[in-house]
Order: sequence, then C-alpha cells, then structure tokens
Amino acid sequence: MTDIKEKLKQLKKEREARSKSQRITETWEEMEKKENLSTKEKLQQLINLTREKKAQKPQTPSFEPFPREPLQFFENPYSLDIRYGKIVLSSGLDISGDVLTCLSKDSAFETLDLSTALFIDLETTGLSGGVGVVPFNVGMGYYKNDKFYVAQYFLGDLAEEERMIKELGQFFEEMNFQSVVTYNGKCFDIPLLETRFILYRKPLILCELPHLDFLYSARSLWGHKYENCRLFHLAHELLEADRSEDIPSAEIPLRYFQYLQTGNFDLIEPILYHNQEDILSLLGVVITGALIFSEDSDACLADAMDFFGAGKIMENIGEIEKSVDFFQRALDGKLTDEVSIQVKKKLSYHFKKNQGWDKAIPLWQEVASSDSISSKQLFSFRELAMYFEHKEKKYEEARKIAEEGLVLSLGVSPYYEEDFSYRLERLKRKIKKQKM
Repeated sequence: MTDIKEKLKQLKKEREARSKSQRITETWEEMEKKENLSTKEKLQQLINLTREKKAQKPQTPSFEPFPREPLQFFENPYSLDIRYGKIVLSSGLDISGDVLTCLSKDSAFETLDLSTALFIDLETTGLSGGVGVVPFNVGMGYYKNDKFYVAQYFLGDLAEEERMIKELGQFFEEMNFQSVVTYNGKCFDIPLLETRFILYRKPLILCELPHLDFLYSARSLWGHKYENCRLFHLAHELLEADRSEDIPSAEIPLRYFQYLQTGNFDLIEPILYHNQEDILSLLGVVITGALIFSEDSDACLADAMDFFGAGKIMENIGEIEKSVDFFQRALDGKLTDEVSIQVKKKLSYHFKKNQGWDKAIPLWQEVASSDSISSKQLFSFRELAMYFEHKEKKYEEARKIAEEGLVLSLGVSPYYEEDFSYRLERLKRKIKKQKM
C-alpha cells in the first residue's frame, strides 16, 4: 500500500505540472497575437518561463553594535561610618605615619596618613604587562569631604586612551595626593600606568610619591596563616566581606574585548563591581594590618599568628626589640607547630646573641623534646651541643646531644649530618683528653 505522504507528493507534482503547462499554453496564445515578435523571441520567452527560479538565500541582517561612550568617569561616595565586612571605613584615618612607615619600609610616610593617599587598582587588556597592555579601567579610592570615594575612569573606546591619560594627569594634580597605596602595584599597576603616560609624552606624578605596596606586608603578616595572600582571599578571611558576585581576574580581558565588539555594557558592569570591591578590600586589609600594631587592645583583634607576622615586619626593618616583643606575644597564644618552631628559633637566637642563656636554653629544649622531629628542629640539638661544649665544658652531655642529632639527621639533612659527625669526633677527643 502506497504511503499517504508519497501520494500527496505525487499529487502536488501533477498539479504543478498541469499548472505550468496551462501557463505555457496561455503565454503562447498571447504571443501569437503580437506580430512584432519574431519566432526566436517567442521561444526565448517560453524558455524563461519554464526555467525553475532559484530560491534566493535569505540575507543575514548586518550586526549593529550598541552605541558606546568613548570615556566615562564614575565616582561613588561612601559614608565613613559604613562597614566593609568587619572594618569601619573611618578607621583608615586613624593609622599613624609610624605604622605606615613599618608597613612600607619608607620613612617618607612618617609625616603622612591615609587622608591624602590614593588607593589605585587597574583593570587591563592583559595580565602579564608590557607595552601592548592597555589599562581600560583605572580604579581609585581616596578620602575627601568626610567620605571615602571610589572613582573609576572607564575607557569605552581604545582610540580615546590619550584623552583618558590627559584627564588622569589633571585629576592627580588637582587632588594633590601625597602617597600611593596598591596591591602588587610596584611590579604591575604603577609601571604599566607610567608606560602609558610615557607613550603620550606625559609625566606620571604618582611615581614621585611614597608608595605602600601592601602585598609585601600582607605576605609577612599572613603568608604563614592562610593558603594564599590574594586580595580576594584576604577580603574573605580577614574582613568577612561578601564578594560572592565577583568574577575571576583572568576573565576580565576577554569580557572587555567582547564589549568592544558588541557595545554591550552588561559585560562591563561586573568588571566595575570587581574593581570597586578590590579598592574597598585593599583599604580594609590595610586597616586590619595596621590594627595589629595598635596599642588599643579593644581595636586590635589580632591573634598569635598575626603577632608572629608583625614580629617579622619589625625584624625586617631592624626594630629588633619590638620584633622580640611581638614574638613573645605570639608564643603566649595558639600557633601551628611549624610557626611555633619558627618563633622559638628567632627568640632563642636573639637571647643567644645577648647572652640570655637562661631564656634561650629552655626554648631549644622545648623544640628538641618534640615527639616528631623534622629537619627544621635539628638546629635545637646543634645549639644545645654547642652550649654544653663551649659554655659549660660538659663534653659528655654535649656528646649525647650530638649523637641524638646525628641519628635524627641521617637521610634528612646532609648539612646537619656532616656537622654532628664532625662535632662528635671533636668531642670524643676532648673527652679522652679530659680523662687522661
């Protein structure tokens, strides 16, 4: 039995054939009435009539991008009593020049505070830097008129970069900033911005200002405490800031290029949000770091791990007594085993240098008496062996400690293995001579 669909197809073809035949007959009859047409011309018209018309390919409408603003400036004020996470924005104004000097290792901050500082963070067309990388969004934070402002220059058209550079230069001059605060800005943001200014033959006055790149301070303060010191991560851990709607930094250049093609500003709004959050996060972590050094116990929410970080910062700038104070405060609190060993090592070396044997020896003994010994603890055996050999002249006691250190260092530390072996040989000679 013939399929119904096939029947319908056949009927359609027959109907089309009859219709075409009828059109040909009617056309020929009409042409016969025209005496001015030759037979050749009549046949040509019939041929044209019987040809199948090719289906025209539908034309794809040309894409029209959304209109773009070539350069935009946004400025958002925040009341100083607003909290960003756990931090009140006004707290930044309480940070003294002494603390900023410690965090920056730059004495130029001694007479400054954050009331005249520029917080700056760039969003760029690439993450690796270089002459071809363009900062299409310049995010800035600053205190002004009893508020904290987050301002952004957004470059909607790459052809307008020179105009943006010119306006930025004027903005920096008018605001009269006295210092710069960044997060990895010494290696990335400021050199990149300076390159763009040079390309348009403009001086970047920010290069002449004292610069606090807080990334280095953050690594000292919290590198031992958290799995990483990315600004996004610290904002969550330290400030408890909600950045759940944020986008990954690696996605930002692609979004910008898509925007240049389409003009769709919906692609850009998450970038502006991300940049604004980075500025506020930077302010927040700087305040949190500065509070560790605060003498106000109510304002300082630091724990033992934070005090260890503060001790390292003081040690790095040569403030040894202050570093010792922070290390001792750290030792009074809860530390991880690894950090505890580092604290005891630093303190014991300080006491040893100052002949404070009554304080150094207990620290070495605590480290050496641990249930599980690692290569990082072998220093304590060496120090005890040296003390009993050279200070107490108790060679037998020194020999026992050196032997234990040698056993623990085998296959773990070639340096200590060689040291203890040499030390034991010398002690054996001294013991033998002592018995003679």
